[in-house]
Amino acid sequence: MASSLLQSKVPLSSLSSSSISGTKFQPRFASPAVTFTRRTTKTLTVHAKIREIFMPALSSTMTEGKIVSWNISEGDVLSKGQSVVVVESDKADMEVETFYDGIMAAIVVQAGESAPVGAPIGLLAETEAELDEAKAKAASLGGAAAPPPPAPAPAAAPAPTPAAPAAVSAPVSAPVPGKIVSTPYAKKLAKQHKVDISKVVGTGPFGRITPGDVEKAAGIAPKKSEVAVASAPVVTSSAAAAVKSAPVIADVPAGASVVPFTTMQAAVSKNMIESLSVPTFRVGYPIVTDALDALYAKVKSKGVTMTALLAKAAAMALVQHPVVNASCKDGKSFTYNGSINIAVAVAINGGLITPVLQDADKLDLYLLSEKWKELVEKARSKQLQPHEYNSGTFTLSNLGMFGVDRFDAILPPGQGAIMAVGASKPTAVADKDGYFSVKSQMTVNVTADHRIVYGADLAAFLKTFSKIVQEPDSLTM
Repeated sequence: MASSLLQSKVPLSSLSSSSISGTKFQPRFASPAVTFTRRTTKTLTVHAKIREIFMPALSSTMTEGKIVSWNISEGDVLSKGQSVVVVESDKADMEVETFYDGIMAAIVVQAGESAPVGAPIGLLAETEAELDEAKAKAASLGGAAAPPPPAPAPAAAPAPTPAAPAAVSAPVSAPVPGKIVSTPYAKKLAKQHKVDISKVVGTGPFGRITPGDVEKAAGIAPKKSEVAVASAPVVTSSAAAAVKSAPVIADVPAGASVVPFTTMQAAVSKNMIESLSVPTFRVGYPIVTDALDALYAKVKSKGVTMTALLAKAAAMALVQHPVVNASCKDGKSFTYNGSINIAVAVAINGGLITPVLQDADKLDLYLLSEKWKELVEKARSKQLQPHEYNSGTFTLSNLGMFGVDRFDAILPPGQGAIMAVGASKPTAVADKDGYFSVKSQMTVNVTADHRIVYGADLAAFLKTFSKIVQEPDSLTM
């Protein structure tokens, strides 16, 4: 039917070369009929599907992560949602899942190695046909990330001549012309022994002048250990290469050792340095704890901890003083936080972490205590989720359990205040009539961001907190 309609509209006599010039349709003559062929399909190119597994950002402060372990091996068939790798962030160890089905083609970053956030750590192939291509891609990624291997020329060279060792050690021992490079301690020794350091020949890496070089120039016999260290770079070419690639660090006293930061310690260091840019002030407040101690004795058997009592009291006080729960992050404005999330400092192996009791003002004391025990267990096993340690709006640090009388805490970045709680100890206290009696008393010191919290605000908050602690019946309601 379609062909007959086409013939009636386009007679054979009208198909001259002039009438169809420039048209995209090319007629084919078959029998008495004329048929037009129109290409209506498009050619689709199917690319091999090789997906990259990236190093995830497990917290807002994480810049790189360390692979703790791979839960799978190369060649394993994976399903969407399956846990593939455990990553150590700056706060916790977390399992990372795959978002796709496929075959684990290659592991780019091995267990124990680190990679920046967003970098590929593994490759996932859709089918076995892409395995070879994925492995080739992994090799290129690994080659780009790994440091260049040492040049094979010295190993393949013929027998060295007597001048060869000098050629290898020259870049290490020869000083840079016109520039004096020395360690701070070497400069101090040169000044002490009145040695012209510009005339001292350095034997350290890249001609660096060491304390041993200065002592030698001053006529002081070096120690045996120093002689061994100084001579090591010129023994073999491999030793010289190791000296070149090793990072230059400050002189380490004999018997000491240098330990690099863990990921968590590096994060703590970064946060503490960042805190130095915030203008803070501190206020101390003594509080009688006899009533709180009596309440704790009653509820301790029910699983309630002193930390939960203090966190609940702080949360109830923050309800009445929201400015202390506020935060300033850009230096231009501050935010009244909608939730009261009490972060509590916990010491764990190799660092410090602050699990967060979210909505502490809304939870009853017993539920709060159960939640706190769960958080501590997860913190010590490094299984906290990001929202369980980075959502705090106010921090509590309690060293009273260790017998510390008082201390000042450093304000965490992005929070308005942190409370440092000391030990409760028997103290002679005078009442309003001037009579002395011995009562249990603790001192709390609060460090606050002075851009948003002022002295009067903090004094009012501490007064409210003190009243709650001295009349703690409201904590169990």
